[in-house]
Amino acid sequence: MPMSLYNTPQGIFLRPLGLEDGGDLLALRLRNRDSHAPYEPLYEDSFFTLEKQQDYIRQKLRQAEEDQGYLFGIFLLKQERLIGYISISNLVRGVGQFADVGYMMDQQEQGKGHMTAALKLIIQYAFRALSLHRLQAGTLLHNNRSQRVLQKCGFQPEGIARKLVQIQGEWQDHQMFAILAEDNV
Repeated sequence: MPMSLYNTPQGIFLRPLGLEDGGDLLALRLRNRDSHAPYEPLYEDSFFTLEKQQDYIRQKLRQAEEDQGYLFGIFLLKQERLIGYISISNLVRGVGQFADVGYMMDQQEQGKGHMTAALKLIIQYAFRALSLHRLQAGTLLHNNRSQRVLQKCGFQPEGIARKLVQIQGEWQDHQMFAILAEDNV
């Protein structure tokens, strides 16, 4: 796994999160707890503690060691401040060679092109470094901003996955998107 992936014109870089980033990840989650709640599962209050965020990072580090998934922080280049994260998860090898991609951006940094730039870096990483064939993502049907990010990065809509994930305690339909390695030449 590379130490960092850069998009200098956009002013961001990605790097794997480590245990030392637990406090920054917690601060990011707390700042965005209310604004992101409609798009996330129900979390217990204990989730919003340093201990639970470090546990989350430990789990993601184990997954990276086992080639099952990868978690990157999205940082502003000048301030080296964590403004979001992006993950490759549920990695399938063998005849599949695909994975899911998911992301979160600080509400104060949305609409500035950072997530589009970060997703483009992850697409290149997934296809070149991990040799994946396909990346897929699902969004809530009304999450137009996330859908625009995916489409700007070359993802194609593929249909509706009924009651795919529990969001705020209810099974929610998701619009599915995918991009193939050959789409991204």
